[in-house]
Amino acid sequence: MTADTMIATILRQSPVDRRSSVAAWRQLSDILAQRGNQLADEDIRRSLHALAVLRPHVPEGVRRDCARSIARHSRFAPIVALYASDVPSVSLAMLRDAQLAEEDWLALLPATGPMARSFLAARADLPDGVRRALVALGAASVALPQPETVAEIEEEAAQPVLATPVRDPDAGTSQISELVRRIDKFQSARGQQVAEARPAVMPRESFLFETGPDGIIHWVEGVARGAVIGLSIAEVALGGEPGADGVAAGAFRQRAEMINARMIVEGADSDSGEWRFSALPWFDRATGQFRGYRGSARRPQRNEMPYGLAAGDGAGDSIRQLIHELRSPLNAISGFAQIISGQMFGPVSQAYRAMADTIVADAAAIQAIIDDLQVATTAAPEPSLPVGVASDIAAVTAQVERDLAPLLAEHGVGISLARVGGPFHAAVDEIAARRMIGRLVTALVDVAESHASLVGQLLIEPADGPMLQLRIVRPAAIRFTPARDLLDPSYSPEGEAPGAAILSLGFSLRLVDSLARAAGGHLDIGHNALTLYLPSANPAFAAGPEAGSRSD
Repeated sequence: MTADTMIATILRQSPVDRRSSVAAWRQLSDILAQRGNQLADEDIRRSLHALAVLRPHVPEGVRRDCARSIARHSRFAPIVALYASDVPSVSLAMLRDAQLAEEDWLALLPATGPMARSFLAARADLPDGVRRALVALGAASVALPQPETVAEIEEEAAQPVLATPVRDPDAGTSQISELVRRIDKFQSARGQQVAEARPAVMPRESFLFETGPDGIIHWVEGVARGAVIGLSIAEVALGGEPGADGVAAGAFRQRAEMINARMIVEGADSDSGEWRFSALPWFDRATGQFRGYRGSARRPQRNEMPYGLAAGDGAGDSIRQLIHELRSPLNAISGFAQIISGQMFGPVSQAYRAMADTIVADAAAIQAIIDDLQVATTAAPEPSLPVGVASDIAAVTAQVERDLAPLLAEHGVGISLARVGGPFHAAVDEIAARRMIGRLVTALVDVAESHASLVGQLLIEPADGPMLQLRIVRPAAIRFTPARDLLDPSYSPEGEAPGAAILSLGFSLRLVDSLARAAGGHLDIGHNALTLYLPSANPAFAAGPEAGSRSD
């Protein structure tokens, strides 16, 4: 039976229920994927029209499974375009593995939406001409980030759906029905293998979502539905409540693109916490009516959070309300700067775009300061030693050096921290230790001269009880500055780095001292060095002969 005969047979059978619609969908999709380039134009037109009519009657899971099964062997651009225009999960299943010639991709791109282009932009195997075309379409066309784990989430959510073969009264079970049966059997077996190999609990790192015209999320994939569905991206969530921030609300009013907006989610441990999401508005093609937003969300990256602060850290209701009052206008400023930088409202000169980029960078720096204020305000005034908690300060300092390598390279500053004795186990939570050491080193890098080096040592101090010391020699710019001036937020040494005017040296040192005192230690400002004291957690403390040496 030829392909055109099979298409004519399928189109003559009007689907009367969901089962027959699924069977027709699978058969037409497979014929077009494998033999579409050999069909007559009229057969192609009729088949694509039938698929468009069938789509509302075929479950999303079936369409996603079908896209996954035909993606790799499909060489027919129209069927790829049909699936690319579907909901995000179906579009991703097709565009992740579809293989087309370069000229077919170039013809397809103008007919795809920004969401589909964002999936293509994440692929590394596309021809160079296609990648150049994606770049030429502009940042707004491929703005949605697609995390590496989206493919795993898409497989986890997918459930194989078996279609009952449609029998041809003249020839018994048709060739297409038999082929569909084999594909379904393969998909079912592969799904069972993936389920058996996957751990019982998977961390939630990303999800896809869709809203209605009111901004309420009504579809989600990748996290528990109850955690996200019903949240609004059109209104600002107050006081740390679940919902979106001012960037999303401001963009929603303008029907503009949302980039890296914040969302707070409550629910199971794997779903709750802070997320970053990007979304694009979508409109009805026939009427131009606004239909809502489609987007993706991911966990914040490490460089998007204050140094050493976990994404789930929180404070009391009053502190969250205060922080919200500071963040809301900042988010609005940053959001509109991103709109200008992305030319959402039309072409903008390079000078204005550069200014907008500067505003976005400064807003990110101020956001980190606000988070530092939260930590400094909520730190316990009295020492609160954790029971059974210890961290290896030698490993923490090595990690801080690696994390701050880009900052050190940017300022042209080296760092050399020697270890004297050991082991260096402190009765401090590792996150708190990374935060205070990272902030101390960052503050000193800001005031250090270019091509200079920060020199220090990590040692054990037996006087007045076992204490660990991290001692760093003062940079030349503050070598003879009195301690009271160093702790003054208004103090500004000559030759200070550009970023230090935003977050003063005095504030950073006060923050480090506050964190250290909450852990049972303190920050000492000596004549020649700044020394961070932390309580030792070594099981058997024995001071070596070198421990008593001092350099300040």
